Amino acid sequence: MFTDLEAVPFNRGFYSIDLTYFFKITLNVYTGVGRPVEVEGLAIFDKRVILFGSDGNSKTFSSKYKQNEFDTQQWKKTNMPYAVVEVVEPITLGESLKDVRNNNSCCCDEDFDLASIPDCVCKVFNDALVVGGEAKRTYVSLGIFSIVKLERHVQLLIPSYDYCIPKKECVSAVDDSPCELFDRIDFPMDEFYPPSRCEFLESGETDPSGGGRNNCRC
Repeated sequence: MFTDLEAVPFNRGFYSIDLTYFFKITLNVYTGVGRPVEVEGLAIFDKRVILFGSDGNSKTFSSKYKQNEFDTQQWKKTNMPYAVVEVVEPITLGESLKDVRNNNSCCCDEDFDLASIPDCVCKVFNDALVVGGEAKRTYVSLGIFSIVKLERHVQLLIPSYDYCIPKKECVSAVDDSPCELFDRIDFPMDEFYPPSRCEFLESGETDPSGGGRNNCRC
């Protein structure tokens, strides 16, 4: 399965997730009297969902420890969300065998490009995939249950004793000094705590997912 995450234009905080499901289909084909022949095939399903993932502007820098070496610095990353999809085993709902040599048969994928299938998917099959030139084609209807969600790292503010946000004080600060100017700036807490979906809707942003402001429970 492949996922592609893109921000929805003109709708801050919302993201479109393009999902591509790859199914390996195994069929028992009877070609005559005797044991059936096992045939494998590939089914592909595309789906797009729009979810709220909030917004953020901070950059993240980190280092990775390696024994007997200097820490490897990880390049900056944003705190944008990433898509996670949980899928259970598909359920076979129906199957039909059609003669593709008949012009009245439904052949909706004549322009299918074999090169568009990732190599990691092709390696799952023992033989090379064949597209076109077959006499008969099997159409399979599958039912899938999946949960699509956006996840991200967020900061949690937990009250505790002897803890406070540090405030730097420049003893030798004078007028027009950098320390005096920096001391007047409040700590940007909002940059580390992305706004919620409710705050977006209250500011006048539209909800492309169709949830509406009535479903917002703050």
